[in-house]
This record gives sequence, C-alpha cells and structure tokens, in this order.
Amino acid sequence: QVQLVESGGGLVQVGASLRLSCEASGILIAWRKVGWFRQAPGKEREFVARINWSGNNIVYADSVKGRFTISRDSAKKTVNLQMNSLKPDDTAAYYCSSGVGTAWDSWGQGTQVTISS
Repeated sequence: QVQLVESGGGLVQVGASLRLSCEASGILIAWRKVGWFRQAPGKEREFVARINWSGNNIVYADSVKGRFTISRDSAKKTVNLQMNSLKPDDTAAYYCSSGVGTAWDSWGQGTQVTISS
C-alpha cells in the first residue's frame, strides 16, 4: 500500500505557474507508477501525467504537453507537477495516484487549482 498526500494548489491568474507536490509513503518499487489526475466540476476525472518510480517512463495528456512537467525526487519520496502557462480549463481538483501496470490503487485527497481570467 502507498499513502499519498498532495499539496501546492491555489488560486492564480491565467498564464501563471503552480507546482503541485505529492508525498508518498509505503512501498515504492521501481516499476510502480505515480500520476496526476484532475476533475473539474461536472466533468469526469481525467489523466494528466504519470511517471514510473525509476523515472525513465513519463506520459502526458495532450492537453498539458509542453506546459506541465512531472518529476520525482526519490530521496524525498515526492512526485512534483510543475504547471506553467495555466489556462482557465486547467481549473480542477488535482489528485495524485499510484499503481502498478494498468491499475491505479492508491489515491490522495486532492488539492484545488483555480485559474482566474
């Protein structure tokens, strides 16, 4: 089991940047993945980005490519999501998740990101 705690959300203006962090505890193996999802009001939860714990496999949703960067600090057991050039459509609750293979088996409580225009 992996426990996840997100931080770093907030209210910013269009074009600004935010950095989300996900602190993980528990058993972290090289092939375990950690990712970010988001859910806007009235919409389904959507995938944003993921990284495997060894750091050599990264995937982004098309909507955030070139603007968001996911990274991990294995010593601190954190996965960060650097979000640049934020848009109103990025407004959502952001969730950190972890899993193995195609499954996502652990979730954080979420952190709110709001972009004002």
